[in-house]
Amino acid sequence: MEFLRFLSFLSLAMVVTHAAVAPETYWKSELPNTPMPKAFTDLLNDDKSTDVQVGVGKGGVSVHAPGTNVGVGKGGVSVHAPGTNVGVGKGGVSVHAPGTTVGVGKGGDVSVHAPKPKPKSKPEGDCEKVYVGKGGVVVRCHHKGKPTNVHVSPFSYKYAANDDQLKDDPNVALFFLQKDLHRGNSMNLHFTKTSTQSSNFLPRKVADTIPFSSEKLPELYTRFAVKPDTVESESMKKTITECEEKPMEGEKKLCATSLEAMVDFSTSELGKNVKAISTEVNSDKKRTTPLKYTIEGAKKVTAATRAVVCHKQSYPYAVFYCHKTTTTEAYVVSLVGEDGTKGKAVAVCHTDTAKWNPKHLAFRVLKVKPGTTPVCHFLPEDHVVWVPY
Repeated sequence: MEFLRFLSFLSLAMVVTHAAVAPETYWKSELPNTPMPKAFTDLLNDDKSTDVQVGVGKGGVSVHAPGTNVGVGKGGVSVHAPGTNVGVGKGGVSVHAPGTTVGVGKGGDVSVHAPKPKPKSKPEGDCEKVYVGKGGVVVRCHHKGKPTNVHVSPFSYKYAANDDQLKDDPNVALFFLQKDLHRGNSMNLHFTKTSTQSSNFLPRKVADTIPFSSEKLPELYTRFAVKPDTVESESMKKTITECEEKPMEGEKKLCATSLEAMVDFSTSELGKNVKAISTEVNSDKKRTTPLKYTIEGAKKVTAATRAVVCHKQSYPYAVFYCHKTTTTEAYVVSLVGEDGTKGKAVAVCHTDTAKWNPKHLAFRVLKVKPGTTPVCHFLPEDHVVWVPY
């Protein structure tokens, strides 16, 4: 993990070429009175014990973290950390860490030498490949095999659910009727995150240099070292395709490829007096099946029916599908699981579903028709709702 972190620092140093405002700094400047929800803070830095600082000036780029220093200047790149050395010069890149050597030459070829783990000890989805090119350094972590269970997002209301999604999608349990939102009611819920892999925010000046278009998918696969016809490639394709679809009538949408873009979209639609809230379930247990939760209380977040809901997408870096509606009510719901797990879940209720696809997942789960009754759903832990106050 330490070695991968050093490569991440090197990637940052190679990508950042001029001064840029960090996402969290931009948030504080635009929304000084709005706390950042956990769904966002989790995407700014995986390791909360690491205080990383990046400086960009005329002399180059410098990165400082406990025990680690990265310097970029006219002479190349140097990285110093306990047991690890990285050098970048005219001849290419060399990385030396305990038991691991990475070499990059003028032609862009990469060689990686590391002790091979025993077959039984190698976990599914292990990080296997390192690529260094024009885009920086990419550490490739993936599951093997052809794509399976790549579904349309249940929060895209234009699409129909297929039978596999109805059966296998953990988000099925998150849909419920507004009349069921009361103290004492119990539900079987499965709170998940969009992806188990890290996909953090990129600074806007970096994200804006990367194409985000279905026409550029082959280029994007190469950039992120993703092979065609895999789970990762299909997930990327699905995300971009949904983002390129026209919004429903009366809906405004944006796929935000940076935190700054999301802040700008949300505040342009709702004003700067906003709250941004996300679901937080206090459990260290990684559950693979639903758990029975009981509602202890539900509080409406605002009297307004305007909201911007942002759903995290499966992508190599943080991308959020954000859409504004004027027929939405948001609640914070206190829950307690039968195993003692406690949480505060964000529930969004849509009071007008007349324009949704009649075969949408919510209608199939709840057995109701579009426009007949308010439909609600809890937000997964890495989704966020913005509301005015």
